Formats: sequence, C-alpha cells, structure tokens
Amino acid sequence: MHFFPRNRIPMISKAKAVLTGLCLAVLLSGCGRKASVSPDASSMHGTREHTPRVLTPKAPGTSVLGTRDVSLDVSNARDGYFCASYTGDSDKVKLQVVTKDQITYTYDLPSDGSLQVFPFSDGSGDYSIGVYTNVENTLYATEYQTTLSVSLENEYLPFLYPNQYVWFTTGTKAVEKAAEIVTPADTDLDAVTLIYDYVINHVSYDWDEAKNVESGYLPDVDEVLESGKGICFDYSALMAAMLRSQRIPTRLEIGYAGTTYHAWISTYIEEIGWVNGIIQFDGTDWSLMDPTLASTESSREVKKFISDGTQYRTCYLY
Repeated sequence: MHFFPRNRIPMISKAKAVLTGLCLAVLLSGCGRKASVSPDASSMHGTREHTPRVLTPKAPGTSVLGTRDVSLDVSNARDGYFCASYTGDSDKVKLQVVTKDQITYTYDLPSDGSLQVFPFSDGSGDYSIGVYTNVENTLYATEYQTTLSVSLENEYLPFLYPNQYVWFTTGTKAVEKAAEIVTPADTDLDAVTLIYDYVINHVSYDWDEAKNVESGYLPDVDEVLESGKGICFDYSALMAAMLRSQRIPTRLEIGYAGTTYHAWISTYIEEIGWVNGIIQFDGTDWSLMDPTLASTESSREVKKFISDGTQYRTCYLY
C-alpha cells in the first residue's frame, strides 16, 4: 500500500503573522488484484423496501454566520451538517472544523461561491469553525472564526446525508445502482452484504491514480462506478453513498491501516450496532469493512491483517 504525505499549512492573522499547522485530509490507498465476480442476484425480490431515500442538504438561510465573503448556513445543524460558501478574491481557501474532542478537520472550500456540505462528525457538542484564505505560499489568514453548540436530532444523521467527501443526489447513478443491487435483500444486513460484494467484485485498484493523486482530491462516485476502478477513498465513498441512499448509516473513515494512511467504512445495522470490522460474516460477527483490501488481497491474508485490532486506527469520520 502507498501513502500520500499530508501537508501542514501555516496561518497568518491580518494583524500579525502567526504560524500554525492545519492538517489536511489527504487520501491514500491499498493494493491491487481484482476479486472474482459473484453471481448477479438482482433479478430476485426480497421483502426489504429498496426504494432509495436520499436526504437532501438545504441552506434555507434562517441561521447564517460569517462575513460578506464567507457564509456558514447552520440552519439545519440538528440534522448533522452545515453548508458553507466563499465569494471573496482568494483562490485558495480552507475550512477548518475542530470538534469537542479536539479533532481537527480541514477541507478545501472552493472560491467560486459554490455551496459545500460538511458533517458534524463528532455528534452533539461544541464545534469551532474557521475559514482561512491564502496570503502567499503556504501562509493563510483568518477570514472568519466562530464556535457553535450543536444538538443533533440523532447521532446517525451525519452519516446518512451526503457531504463533500461522500457526495450523491437523487440523480446519482450509484444511487440507482444500489437500489438494483439490494432488490433481493430481506434485511439491512442483506443489503450491506450485497452492496459490499458488488463493490469489491466490480472495482479494481487504480495504481495510476494512486501514483498521481493530489491533496484535496475528492471522489466522484459515478465516475468510479462507470470506470470500475479507484483508490481506497473511491471504494469507500462509493459504498458509503450507496448504503446511505438505502437508509443505512455509513461512516467513511480515514486513518491508519498499519503504518499506511488509508480509507475504509463502517455501517450501522439496527440489530447489531456499528459494524466496525469486513470481509466474512459468519452469522454473528463481521471481521473490518475495508472494501479496498477485500477486493485486492486473498481472504486469508486480509483476515490475518484485520484480526489484529491495532492494525486499524481511525482518525477522521465523514
């Protein structure tokens, strides 16, 4: 597996220069050999309702924070997300979210005024939100900063809505495909299994993308679906989008697999709880839902790697 170095971004206030690091969420990778294709069961019909339900983020403007150039619409914070946009002159803008547990998330905020959606990944509590504009080289100025107290309607909402890292809409082809794939399912567990098997059997690891991917890369789930290839971030975003559109809370997790910076998922199944951990389901337990490794290594090798809980360390949830 490969990793991409994470940048550290100094910041400078408009009054005087203050250097500090902003950790960028960068994405990494797995290894590459495609799994064998399992039979298509989509012609069968199960008892589970498989009509997609895509929760659509909104920015109604009833509660907006910011400046002339920065807009943070927190009107629907209780649903687990906020919307942000920037309309100023800077070409490089960063949005930083610090959770109640002092976990720092750093995102790219486009300078074209487009609305972006970001999750309150750490649940209810206080969040510090800052927007920083590039001054020169790697120096950034504080454009706006605020602290917000968030009380979620329920803890699963941040992992059902789309966001900048897991983006999908009612028109996303991956959503339509997910509904087709889970047609035979009787339960959520069946749906997870069917989507999981589809992704690991139909997506191959993209070595070229792994070599050339840059900081700030965001998956396009329909492109991954159409091309049938991607890196770990692509695998995880595609599967997360599919499962969320089927009303199954799914976390895209970024952290370390061994010493490699990597992406994988976990899902919430009502009868079981959070499934944090893939590969085989023996009727009682899953062993980590890492679709990249599942599609590229033998089951025995993956099982051995995953069986050691220290191999995976989650840093960020999206």
